[in-house]
Amino acid sequence: MQLITIYALKNDEKMHKFLHENSEWYKFLNRNPSNYQDFVKTMKKQYKLNPTDKISSALDNIDLISSVIETIK
Repeated sequence: MQLITIYALKNDEKMHKFLHENSEWYKFLNRNPSNYQDFVKTMKKQYKLNPTDKISSALDNIDLISSVIETIK
């Protein structure tokens, strides 16, 4: 694995955790450093860090807050 990839993985806590939970990625990253982008996409998909997931979560929170306010009234 390239030093730049190792440095990026160690500095990002979520990436480090994902790599620890899915150790098969060590093999993929060692064999081909260009798999790093696939690794990041997979991590974001599993931890729901994509913009659409964030928007969906925010809308769910707004719905929850509005329903709580309605029940209080």
